[in-house]
Amino acid sequence: MKKSSAIIWLIALIALLAGGIYACVFGFDAVGTGSAKTIKQGLDLAGGVSITYQVVGDETPSKEDMADTVYKLQKRVEGYSTESQVYSEGSDRINIEIPGVSDANAILEELGKPGSLYFIKEKNDAGEQNYGYIMGEDGNFAMVPAKDINTMLAEGSVVLAGTDVADAQAGMTKDNMQNQQYVVSLTFTPEGTQKFADATTYAFNNGETIGIYYDGEIISAPSVNEPILGGQGQISGNFTYEEADHLASTIRIGGLKLELEELRSNVVGAQLGQEAISTSIKAALIGFAIVAVFMVIVYLVPGIASVLALGLYTVITVLLLGGFDITLTLPGIAGIILSIGMAVDADVIIFARIREEIASGKTVASSIDIGFKKALSAILDGNITTLIAAFVLGIMGTGPVKGFAQTLGLGIVVSMFTALVITKVILKALYTVGLKNEKFYGKAKDRKIVRFLPLKNIFFIASAVIIVAGFVFMGVNKAQGNDSLNYSLEFKGGTSTSVTFNEDLSLERIDNEVKPIIAGITGDNQVQCQKVQGTNEVVIKTRTLDVAQREAVNEALASNFGVDVEKITAETISSTISSEMRTDAIVAVLVATICMLIYIWLRFKDIRFAASSVLALCHDVLVVLAFYAAARVTVGNTFIACMLTIVGYSINATIVIFDRIRENLPGLGKGALDELVDKSINQTLSRSIFTSATTFIMVACLYVLGVTSIREFALPLMVGIVCGTYSSVCLTGAMWYVFRTKIVKNKK
Repeated sequence: MKKSSAIIWLIALIALLAGGIYACVFGFDAVGTGSAKTIKQGLDLAGGVSITYQVVGDETPSKEDMADTVYKLQKRVEGYSTESQVYSEGSDRINIEIPGVSDANAILEELGKPGSLYFIKEKNDAGEQNYGYIMGEDGNFAMVPAKDINTMLAEGSVVLAGTDVADAQAGMTKDNMQNQQYVVSLTFTPEGTQKFADATTYAFNNGETIGIYYDGEIISAPSVNEPILGGQGQISGNFTYEEADHLASTIRIGGLKLELEELRSNVVGAQLGQEAISTSIKAALIGFAIVAVFMVIVYLVPGIASVLALGLYTVITVLLLGGFDITLTLPGIAGIILSIGMAVDADVIIFARIREEIASGKTVASSIDIGFKKALSAILDGNITTLIAAFVLGIMGTGPVKGFAQTLGLGIVVSMFTALVITKVILKALYTVGLKNEKFYGKAKDRKIVRFLPLKNIFFIASAVIIVAGFVFMGVNKAQGNDSLNYSLEFKGGTSTSVTFNEDLSLERIDNEVKPIIAGITGDNQVQCQKVQGTNEVVIKTRTLDVAQREAVNEALASNFGVDVEKITAETISSTISSEMRTDAIVAVLVATICMLIYIWLRFKDIRFAASSVLALCHDVLVVLAFYAAARVTVGNTFIACMLTIVGYSINATIVIFDRIRENLPGLGKGALDELVDKSINQTLSRSIFTSATTFIMVACLYVLGVTSIREFALPLMVGIVCGTYSSVCLTGAMWYVFRTKIVKNKK
């Protein structure tokens, strides 16, 4: 790189950083397009639409049917946002809360009325028409039912119901002329597969169509070109994508076990005040400044390159959040701030390698090139392993798991780009403009090897004691009449109390005056409040209240705020994290873990590396779980994100150590294997400590400055960071050594 080119590169990158910061703050145009404030925000930050449906009919629906309907609606509304929430209210109502939108009518129109869906034969057994066609004023024919649904049900003309449809999606295919056309692809349940096979065989043989009825109206009557026997079919026609998507959406919503009708819809305000965002931003700025100073002091010129690249990483991440329309929640903000600390990990690995090469006598220019080359495998393996987990969680997870996976995947890709490309360009440019002396880069020093393996049994016992203690705490909590963990509303459900105040209370007054009163009565600080836009109504969600507690809440609100008790209603609500969602999350994590194990196995060509990595992950999760049990930290939506963050963080540290062991193995010769393992751990020790320090700094700032929900996310993360570092340094190498020498011996 020539000096003039280096200067141009530095000016261009600094200008790009300045322009990116301006865009994040002010946007690209007068209305602020592309700025951070235009990022779609979750219910906790910006509120959204709340819709309540009631089950049609006089009979009380079963818990199983309610749970199935809630789960299917949850999958449906995730198309609007992965952070949407669906939960039951009372015995026959279902609430849907969709963040980031303010037009309830538009959502209702797009979502569709959850009514009954039936597939009807064109003619009954007597040959009478079930539906026909009339010409409209525009000269086009419209399909109309000849009979009502109840009559056709009684006559046996219904061949399938909506519950026989497993899924319906809009897609694109090619016709016989290779022209692209939009279609609706249907997938049927096992029972529906046989019913649809019989129905399409009959319709094909008799030259009939099959009418699709939704809520008593015919929405489509496709002809049958051939019997469809495999459980999958397509509805084709002269569709636009929007028409195909609307038809697919209608079929999906009609596949619910229960028929619902809208009871009410509101636009609700943020669950948290502006203070939550402002304190998080302040924590980010302070944490960033501390990390920047730390990197410059420790790594000198490479530290300056790292800070500039880290700034670009932050800007790119913010811009892409808006570009990919990712819904941002408070845990999401915490995750981004956490990722700033983690993003320096690759730089730390690279800079340590550069110092090693300088210490071996190579020139600074050569050391920079070799340092990046040698660090590449560890960076790629660590990030690809975590990216695999993010991909699996994004595909298989639901709700907060899917949202977390999106943010995680975005952060991984951007951090690899800034570390491997931007940092290298800046560093080589700084060298070219005159910062060539090796004193500006540092030199690895020979230090006495710290022996970890001789202490392996102590480490194993200490970890086992902590994990067992966690289960003991869970048992003690249970014996005292509490849950084993301090589950939040999201996991347990509770009571939703709607209160109409005599004035429009601000969120600050609600936080400072209303919440303490409710918490004092319930004995629990888990109190969530939402304002209903355009009214004086506030929805207060707490743990489940008995009759006496509900009366106490009513009396307290009446005496302190003059509320009319008649305007207070309370309903029992289910958890927003349903049993199906929990199962989905567990299955997704297990599949992700298996995929990571397979990747590490293939990449390192030794299953002992993979087994040690997965055992370390299990250790970290169980230790943090023990902390949750002992400290009674609230287990809510952030719990899932916290555990997944720890898994991703820990696997990175482990991969770096294993990469160095793999590199050193060919030179083992007659040397002792335990010495090689300790040497490898020591060679990566500064990386382990410094990366943990930068990440810990960011999370500590969140804990000190953040609101309560952020602190409940940050505290276990701090424990997880320390635990992940401990397991990577003290346990993983030792476990691999035991596997190699004791359990699975080499046969060479």
